[in-house]
Amino acid sequence: MAHVDFISVLHNKTKRDYLGRVNEYPKAEAAKVAGRFDGEYWDGDRKFGYGGMRYDGRWRPVAEAMARHYGLKAGDRVLDVGCGKGFLLYEFTQVVPGLKVTGLDVSAYAIENAKPEMKPFLQVGHAKSLPFAAKSFDLVVSLNTVHNLYCYDLDAALREIERVGARHKYVCSEAYRNEEEKVNLLYWQLTCRMFCTPEEWAWWFHQTSYTGDHSFIYFT
Repeated sequence: MAHVDFISVLHNKTKRDYLGRVNEYPKAEAAKVAGRFDGEYWDGDRKFGYGGMRYDGRWRPVAEAMARHYGLKAGDRVLDVGCGKGFLLYEFTQVVPGLKVTGLDVSAYAIENAKPEMKPFLQVGHAKSLPFAAKSFDLVVSLNTVHNLYCYDLDAALREIERVGARHKYVCSEAYRNEEEKVNLLYWQLTCRMFCTPEEWAWWFHQTSYTGDHSFIYFT
């Protein structure tokens, strides 16, 4: 298991007004709306989620870096747990033609409104119970998803990711290293359930026998 950072460069491009976020609208109400993972979360007002998730190519460098790092080639099988609208999977297919991609997300809205080319390869499901055979995929990725689970579902999800991954696994989650980052995370997040330090995440990886790679995003 190694720390490999593919995501923070993309994450850090967004400028965040933490106080504005927590003061603009009752945060508990915004979190309730976001937690439905429906159209308001993906394509509604920014205070409820993404504020409109549209394809813009930003995930191409991430797919390129992952494909290079893990040596992906035509015929390899890639699973994205928490795939959203399938943008990362689409980029994988462009970076490595011939990849066999599969995506799973808890949001029926995201799957129904996914990038059209990806819809045949996406399905609704939960990370705690992946409907795939053991060692089905050469790479399993899960970006900014597992921190949305309560501890009992997180335990199951990490074990499931480990189970279905034949070669490589990569998980990216939110975390905090100090009190400032913890407060910023609390102010900004809408759907986070696991508020952990890197050390606590390491405990979870050990607890669930997760052997894949990982990284964290911080709200600085």
